[in-house]
Amino acid sequence: MKKRHFLYLAGFAAQIVLLRRKKPLVGTIVLTDRCNLDCKHCAVHNLECRMYSYPTIRGEMESLYRDGVRILFFCGGETFLWESDNKRIHDLVREAKEIGFYIVNVVTNGTLEMDIQGVDVMFLSLDGQRETHNRIRGDVFDLVMSRVAATQGQNFCVFMAINNENYMEIESVCRFVREHPKLRSISFNLHMPYPGTEHLSLSPEQRVESVNTIRAMIDQGYPVFNLKSSLDVYLKNKWKRPCRQCVVSENGKRFQCGRCIEIDGLCEQCGYLFAAEFSRLFSGHPSAIADVVKTYLRFI
Repeated sequence: MKKRHFLYLAGFAAQIVLLRRKKPLVGTIVLTDRCNLDCKHCAVHNLECRMYSYPTIRGEMESLYRDGVRILFFCGGETFLWESDNKRIHDLVREAKEIGFYIVNVVTNGTLEMDIQGVDVMFLSLDGQRETHNRIRGDVFDLVMSRVAATQGQNFCVFMAINNENYMEIESVCRFVREHPKLRSISFNLHMPYPGTEHLSLSPEQRVESVNTIRAMIDQGYPVFNLKSSLDVYLKNKWKRPCRQCVVSENGKRFQCGRCIEIDGLCEQCGYLFAAEFSRLFSGHPSAIADVVKTYLRFI
């Protein structure tokens, strides 16, 4: 991360804490709901099988930047399937950098070629060891690993969604990431029980066990992207929400924090660890600020 970018982000955080401003900093643009997989835990894929138009996406990129967003995510569906007006995700990443976004990240299931330049973090979905990942996502583990092996120069962060079928593999996946030459870090979220996926929800005991395992992995020096100082806050489930510094845009419609905000009762069952992390950060907690500096400078 460039020094001037870090200083901007520090100043932004100070405005939020001291002046109680509610400007967004992190933005996510959904490019399509089309996906080539049918994952057990996903309730937002292939609903309409639409590729959102390039003019809409380009306009939202410019609007988000004007509003203060400097950290941008592209996601789907499957991000690498998107195309519109002879544009692909490669073009969007390049244009995002030209607009001025400091950090540009892409979320993918890893089944397609990831030959793309300019991405700061490639968030790669991996939901367990081979057998478990394949049970959740289909028989694609070996394909994903072959795609990773064929990709040069990417900053891969494994993204694991923890549910009641894979929570016992947190430690083994952390070990796999640490030992893999091309995987740099791992980030966790807990299952969000969207309608139709409630059967994958963690029990209260499983949730505590999962969070405590993540904490142990951090203590043991594993490359975990999550912030240790926010884990207890998450378990207490009392952080301020929705996160006003995060926005999600889908086909020109914006959601504060995430799309889950429109589903009654889902916000109270939040599985997004980043929500608790940003809540503490933008409330000015020194431990969260120190955690962000240490973690982000290490992995971005």
